[in-house]
Amino acid sequence: MFLRSRLLQRLLLAVALPIAALTSAHAESLTVAVAANFKKPAGEIGAAFKAKTGVEVKYAFGATGQFAAQIRNGAPFDILLAADDTTAPGLAKDGFAVASSNFVYARGTLILYSTTLPVKEQGEQILRQGDFAHLSIANPKTAPYGAAAIEAMKKMGVYDAVKPRIVEGSNIGQTFDFVATGNAQLGFVALSQGIGAGKGQWWVVPQADYTPIDQSAILLKPGADKPAAKAYLDFLRTSPEAHAVIAKYGYSIPQ
Repeated sequence: MFLRSRLLQRLLLAVALPIAALTSAHAESLTVAVAANFKKPAGEIGAAFKAKTGVEVKYAFGATGQFAAQIRNGAPFDILLAADDTTAPGLAKDGFAVASSNFVYARGTLILYSTTLPVKEQGEQILRQGDFAHLSIANPKTAPYGAAAIEAMKKMGVYDAVKPRIVEGSNIGQTFDFVATGNAQLGFVALSQGIGAGKGQWWVVPQADYTPIDQSAILLKPGADKPAAKAYLDFLRTSPEAHAVIAKYGYSIPQ
């Protein structure tokens, strides 16, 4: 009887340990710094990841350059989803991230967006004619889409003419808001924002007019020992669910 009781206790313990470990993993949460252009896709990917793993993903959205400065000053983010492919390797080189975890998760597309002007058919023409009061772009020093906008305008030969009418958003999210609220008649934003808005129209800027916007992800040092952080990056990089969301918002995935 005693032996049977001890055996039963061992069996119960063997079953309980994995359950406890699973509960602990599910209780883990992640903090992810995300470039503002990827706000809606990130939200959907985070929800899909939680449904599959039970892990809560907390996002902060902003400009890639601003996040880089915060990370260098000790911000406790676990993961960075940047809007370029240079910030993450730079953080790894300086000891703030895990170099081997870096990969490009999406390639973005620049658009000229408006809720009032016929930019879909006349985007470049409207820029050349200058029949608008304000054009919004993201701060080119901290936001890759802002830098791409200036590059494209210079390629088109309109930058000097429209420069006095440019209003800068601190990130691509604020840039979009300037157009959505009517404070700017048009603006250079990400295709994902136009798709996510469900209103307005846009002109897709020719890819030849700006350097490809490859957006890379990386595991930061605060998340280096978190299994959930590595699982999230694997989910983003390989899962059909994440890839479907990325494509839904107009991004491509470089091979």
